[in-house]
Amino acid sequence: MFASNSVIAGDWSSTITGASDYTFNGISQTDNDFALQASLDYSNSKTNWYAGSWASNVDFSDGTDTEVDVYFGRTFSLTDAVSLDVGIAYYSYYGGDDSSDLNYPEAYTKFGFDNALGTTEFNFWYSWDYAGQDEKHTITTLSHTFEVAENHDISVSYTVSNYVGGDVKWDETNSSYHHYEIAYSTSLSGFDLSIAAEDTSIDSDTSDERIAFSVSRTFEF
Repeated sequence: MFASNSVIAGDWSSTITGASDYTFNGISQTDNDFALQASLDYSNSKTNWYAGSWASNVDFSDGTDTEVDVYFGRTFSLTDAVSLDVGIAYYSYYGGDDSSDLNYPEAYTKFGFDNALGTTEFNFWYSWDYAGQDEKHTITTLSHTFEVAENHDISVSYTVSNYVGGDVKWDETNSSYHHYEIAYSTSLSGFDLSIAAEDTSIDSDTSDERIAFSVSRTFEF
């Protein structure tokens, strides 16, 4: 499930990523295994509209082995320092007989604030049919990224994932859970490198503390 995707102003771009694990808000989608991911994006620098798709392998117990997301939105510059990104996404799954039952839509709003200490973001996602369960669900993230040296960034984030009605539980007692992450990123010879330490409030093999790293490259055309 895509959390963020940098769409380059300049019409078309594609990003290929290899990751040690595909975690979505701290929960492994690949059963703690390797992920290969790719995106195709289009953006219009004059109107600030964008659209794209993103795909990854996954490993779910029902035989689902592929996720494909599509999204459409627009960015706004509210001030010189404050940006807004609004859009809608659709997540679809393949591989198992009932994989499509997991498909769901989601709307999102992302605020960015550039300041002397770096960039602060407040992001919010809402689905009215999360994972095909006919349940309302929200994801709220507060993050901050700062440069420790040229081409060396550190980001910290805190996320709450919450079933709005409270009828569905992430574990035996809680309809919400917390995700914490600190990540380091840099670029080298055209490749973007990232390593992150993360943990959640859920106690399970696929959501406990972990170190994950990724290597990606973006192509413009």
